[in-house]
Amino acid sequence: MSYLLAFAPWIVYAVIPASQWRWGALTALVLTAATLAWSIARRRPLGSMIIQLGSVAFFAAATALAFLDPHTGLHPYLPALSNGWLAVISWFSLAIRQPFTMGIARLDTPREVWHQPLFIRTNVVVTLVWAIAFTLGAAALAGCGAFGASSTAVVTVQVASFVIPIVFTIRYVAAVQRRVAQLRSQAGAAQR
Repeated sequence: MSYLLAFAPWIVYAVIPASQWRWGALTALVLTAATLAWSIARRRPLGSMIIQLGSVAFFAAATALAFLDPHTGLHPYLPALSNGWLAVISWFSLAIRQPFTMGIARLDTPREVWHQPLFIRTNVVVTLVWAIAFTLGAAALAGCGAFGASSTAVVTVQVASFVIPIVFTIRYVAAVQRRVAQLRSQAGAAQR
């Protein structure tokens, strides 16, 4: 649920038709502000809001551009810039050794697990997959913008750059949890 909250504005922005990009940017900004306010009201830790904070910055800039210069030559490249911005956030969080997924994962994980090497490694791997997906998505979307690809192609690339890492995250975390349960079971049997 936390990932959906963080990325919902981006998904909404991706599926609003390019011809309505000003309203798409504004809708995403309002949605981001609402999800950020909801997180703050629930006193969620700052680390769990890295994507939301970055989203506010991006959508504020995109909304300002959309209304101040609706015919900007950047318009066809905004999908690439949006994925690029998410890639920068992801890579930066890895560079400072605070993978953005760790803040989100801590919301549903007991505090005693937070500093365990497996928890940290799992979040590094998951964030790395998100970073790669956003980077590849940005490159593909830049190509779409340069070659005037259809809006269907743009939306497909944008959605894929979210769906692929979401599916990976769910499956990888489940596999790690199964492995931990198996090791605990084996350790319990060995102690008997």
